[in-house]
Amino acid sequence: MTAGSQLLGPLFGTAEAEAVFSDRGRLQGMLDFEAALARAQARLAIIPAAAAPAIAAKARAELFDLEELARATAIAGNPAIPTVKRLTALVAGDDPEAARFVHWGATSQDAMDTGLVLQLRAYLGLLEPALARLAVALARLAETHRATPMVGRTWMQHALPITFGLKAAGWLDAVQRHRQRLRELEPRLLVVQLGGAAGTLASLGDAGLAVTEALGAELELAVPDLPWHGARDRVAELAACLGLITGTLGKMARNLSLLMQTEVGEAFEPAGEGRGGSSTMPHKRNPVAAAAVLAAAVRAPNLVATMLAAMVQEHERGLGGWHAEWETLPELAVRTTGALRWTVDTIESLEVDAARMRANLELTRGLIMAEAVQMALGAKIGRQAAHGLLERASKRALAEGLHLKEVLAAEPEVTAQLAPAELDRLLDPLGYTGVAGQLIDRALAAHRRSR
Repeated sequence: MTAGSQLLGPLFGTAEAEAVFSDRGRLQGMLDFEAALARAQARLAIIPAAAAPAIAAKARAELFDLEELARATAIAGNPAIPTVKRLTALVAGDDPEAARFVHWGATSQDAMDTGLVLQLRAYLGLLEPALARLAVALARLAETHRATPMVGRTWMQHALPITFGLKAAGWLDAVQRHRQRLRELEPRLLVVQLGGAAGTLASLGDAGLAVTEALGAELELAVPDLPWHGARDRVAELAACLGLITGTLGKMARNLSLLMQTEVGEAFEPAGEGRGGSSTMPHKRNPVAAAAVLAAAVRAPNLVATMLAAMVQEHERGLGGWHAEWETLPELAVRTTGALRWTVDTIESLEVDAARMRANLELTRGLIMAEAVQMALGAKIGRQAAHGLLERASKRALAEGLHLKEVLAAEPEVTAQLAPAELDRLLDPLGYTGVAGQLIDRALAAHRRSR
């Protein structure tokens, strides 16, 4: 497993993503490249027609001893070299003539990079549906709670009333941008790699471009204008996108874990047998999903940074930077899907306490509505004067444990401008959520257009 732990792997990743990036998955990607290369070259009569099926028949990961390959990799410096050597031996066992044409004109990095692209295509087939599922769940949450008032918090303090639907719409909006990013980068990422030893394809003579085109057709991958051995922006772009996705999931997890605090109690991860308990405190209900997501969000920036640092490569094929990608990108990818799995599970079954949200709006005894009164009063006596008046009234309410309404009702400057009914209206949190409903509608409309 990528995480190197059967105990922790299920907590931080997913079995499907682990399978894609397993040693067997890496090996099969390289073997798929070798089989496709042989078919492409046979079609162009560069190698004998009979060689292609003979090579493809042995390009199966189950025919290889992974432990033996691992030992050989430690000596050779990359897994492609012993893989090609073993594939050649397997083919030679049945067809010595065909064995002469294994890996014809290619280099190790061609096999590894194209194999990686094949893995990434399978991975995106996992990632994109999961993001779409999260978007659906968030859209449902935003619609359901479009008019559920709650405290909006800035700098960790009560600020103004918002709706929980607006908070969910904000999460949805970010997820939609990530889905768009993935769609935009796919054509740049899912391309074949074939350049030969130094990126000139000299080993294939004048047929280099024709072989590349045929190889792309065999693997159903696009063909780039040039080989990209030393230009790592494609994989770095994916890493950056995964870092952004994980950051958004971490933001959601942070929000939900704070809402789940005992003193707040506004939203909760779904409960389940054995989930979120404590080894010593029987009353605890811990945000275990948020913890797993936040762990991924903490680790992702450094993994992304490694991928960006690895872009600085020497000449036509780099030393060390390329090697640094081999474990980094799979780990980042697996952690991202793990965080996404936890987030989807949480959002789809989120427990929302609307009554507690409403009650928490009253914790400051009307102070959360100070701006609403200030704006109405400012229209009559000027903003600065109104701000000063409300600031003094708020301090008095806090100092004396009074409701803001009591203090304002005793202020002649206020009562001269605002009737009691108007003051009541201004102090109602439901009446001061601005265009939250319209903003939610915009996010939902954008979601519907993207489906």
